[in-house]
Amino acid sequence: MRTDAPAAPPSPADPLRIAIVGAGPAGLGLALLAARRLPTAQVQLFDARPLEKDISGDPRTLALSLGSVQLLQRLQAWNEAAAQSILQVQVSQAPPTLRHPVFGEAGQPVVSIHAREQGEERLGAVLAYGQLVAPMQAAWLRQCEARPAQALTRFGQPVAGIRAVGDEMEVDAGIADRFDLVVIAEGGVFAEQSRKSLSHDYQQNAWVGTVTLDPASPPGVAYERFTRNGPLALLPLPPTPQQPHRAALVWCLPQAEDEVAGLTDAQRLTVINQQLPPGLPPLRGISPLKCFPLGLNAERSLVEGRLVRIGNAAQTLHPVAGQGLNLGLRDAYALVEALVEAQARQPGSPLAAAVPRALQRVQWQRGPDRWSTILSTDFLARSFSWRWPALPALRGLGLAALQALPPVKKALARQMMFGRR
Repeated sequence: MRTDAPAAPPSPADPLRIAIVGAGPAGLGLALLAARRLPTAQVQLFDARPLEKDISGDPRTLALSLGSVQLLQRLQAWNEAAAQSILQVQVSQAPPTLRHPVFGEAGQPVVSIHAREQGEERLGAVLAYGQLVAPMQAAWLRQCEARPAQALTRFGQPVAGIRAVGDEMEVDAGIADRFDLVVIAEGGVFAEQSRKSLSHDYQQNAWVGTVTLDPASPPGVAYERFTRNGPLALLPLPPTPQQPHRAALVWCLPQAEDEVAGLTDAQRLTVINQQLPPGLPPLRGISPLKCFPLGLNAERSLVEGRLVRIGNAAQTLHPVAGQGLNLGLRDAYALVEALVEAQARQPGSPLAAAVPRALQRVQWQRGPDRWSTILSTDFLARSFSWRWPALPALRGLGLAALQALPPVKKALARQMMFGRR
C-alpha cells in the first residue's frame, strides 16, 4: 500500500463531503488517508468518545501485518518504541496428531515462517490498542489544525441515525448534516453487535491476557498452537521494566468444555504449559484473564448505496488468523484509492457524481482478499468443533505439506503480510 504518490489534482468543483463514523484504528486510518490523498475533500470524523478521554493506556493487544505497519509509518502515525516486531511465526499442532520424523525433532507438524526468509525486516508487529490509536489520533488532530476547513473532528457526538436522502446521506449526531459518502468504521466485539447478513456463533470463548516468558525464550516469535479444543496463540509484546519478557495470550475453548473460569492462575498456567510446542520454555507467570465469546458476523457487501462499512463494521472474525484490523486498513486504503482514481478520470467535475462508480470498484477489488480471509478463518474456526477421528492427522499433514513446499509457504507469508493482491 502506497501513500507517497502525488495526491489527486485539486478540483474547482464542490468538495466531496465524507463522514466517517468511528475513530478506532480503521476509522482514523481512513481519515488520515483521505486527508492526504484527497486534499480538496472535506472529512468529518464522528465518535461518541469525548476528545479529552485518554486512550493511550488501553491495554488490548493488536497484531498488525507488515503492510499495515508500513501504511501507518507513511501516515506518520506509528510509534515504533511501543511495538514489538514479529520476526518469526510458528504454527504447530498439539497431540493427538500424526507423528512422523519428517515433521521435525518432536515428530509433530510445524510451519515456521521467518522474516529473513521473506527478505523482510519483520513480518508484522504487536502493540497495545492505546499505543496504536493515540498516535493516529494525534496525527489526525494535527491535520485538523493545519486544514480546519477540510478536516473536522466531531468527538463526543454519538451518531443516532443514518439515512439516504436522494443522492446524499444524512447523518444525525444531534444536528442532521448531509454528506456525499458515509463510512461506518465502528467495530465492537461479537457479543455486543447486532447480527449481520452472515452470522455464526462458534460457541467458543477466547480468554485473553498477558503471560511472562522464560528469559530463554527466543525474542520476536509468535506461536499458534492448534489444540484439540481450539487455537492457543502467544504474541510477543514489547518489554517493560517490570516484565522484560512477555507475550499476549489468546486461548480459545469450546464453551461447553470451558472450565477456565474455575481455575486458579497457577492451574491455568499449568494447563497452558502442557499445550505449548516442544522446545519452548515453560511460561513463568500469567495475568488475570478476560473472556470474550467468538463468532462470525459479516456483511455480504461492503457497499450499500453511498454507505460503506469497513473493519469490524463489515466483518468480525475469529482471531485464529489475526487479520481483522489488517483487513479493515486494506478496506480503507482501497476506498481512498478508488476515489483518487475517479477524480483523476474526471478532472474539474464534481467528485460526488463519481462516488457510485468508485464504490463499485471497491466492491469488486476487495472481494478476493475479503472473502478468502473470511472463508478460511471460518473454516478453521468451525473445524475445532468437529470431532472426526482423522481430522488431527489431516490438519497435521496440511501443515507438513505447507512446510515442505517453500513456494506455497512464501505465497501464504506474502498474503499474511500484505493481503491477497
